[in-house]
Order: sequence, then C-alpha cells, then structure tokens
Amino acid sequence: MATVRKSITFTEQQDNWIKRQIDEGYFTNDSEYIRDLVRRDQARNDKLARLRLAIDEGFESGVSDKSVSDIMKDVEENLRLDGRL
Repeated sequence: MATVRKSITFTEQQDNWIKRQIDEGYFTNDSEYIRDLVRRDQARNDKLARLRLAIDEGFESGVSDKSVSDIMKDVEENLRLDGRL
C-alpha cells in the first residue's frame, strides 16, 4: 500500500499526551498512534453508517402488526439460533 507523508501541528499539551502514550508502551512512535486514531475513527464512522442504514430500513418497513412481546420473543429466538443467547 502506498503511503503519503503528512505534516501536522500539535499544541504542546497534545504533543505531551502523544509522548506519554508512547512512553507507557501503547505505541512505538507518533505515526503509529495517529494511524491508530484514524483506524478507530474509520471503524466508528462505519458503525454509525450501518446504524443509520438500519434506522432508515426500520422507518421504511412501516408499522408492525406484532406486539412488543411478540417482537421480543422473535429477537430472543434469533439470538438463540445465532448462539448469542
């Protein structure tokens, strides 16, 4: 994968924070820390996009004729089938 060199500026407080993360052994250098932040932000945005899509699909599906307890039973059954309950 190709890489791109960036130049960014931090406040002294931010720089000290990054240095502490490295000193505490969480990262080996500044670049590794920044790449980790970008990856986590990408994952968070992907999760948010999936949630928005699910919400839109829910609104588009209309009103259910099932009761809340029927819906909960269906959810529990699906979770059991998936091995998550």
